[in-house]
Amino acid sequence: MKTIIHSAQAPAPIGPYSQAVLAGNLLYTSGQIALDPITMHLVLDTIEAETTQVMENLKAVLTAADLTFEQVIKSTIYLTDMNDFARINAIYAQYFNEKTAPARETVQVAALPRNVHIEISMIAMR
Repeated sequence: MKTIIHSAQAPAPIGPYSQAVLAGNLLYTSGQIALDPITMHLVLDTIEAETTQVMENLKAVLTAADLTFEQVIKSTIYLTDMNDFARINAIYAQYFNEKTAPARETVQVAALPRNVHIEISMIAMR
């Protein structure tokens, strides 16, 4: 059985997908980009601001499922320029305890939706 998770504090989906799906004890988030959930405008001022908005969107989705970043077991970061990795990682690291951080991969891609520079998805466990 699956449960659809929705948060008004995260951007509404812009296509045929859910913000997250809870299946048993696992939560699978859709990839989040830097859409401000109130204005639905992209936050692209700097890679740091963009990454922060992505992480805040993910935080809202996790919260809607009564979860925290501490329960994230896997994350995937897609970015369009690997040269941004250190700056993205500095923001990402603020949301996790380094000793209990999730598994992760970071992949450079040719392009992302709406020409953003970063997209992150996560899997969390209750």
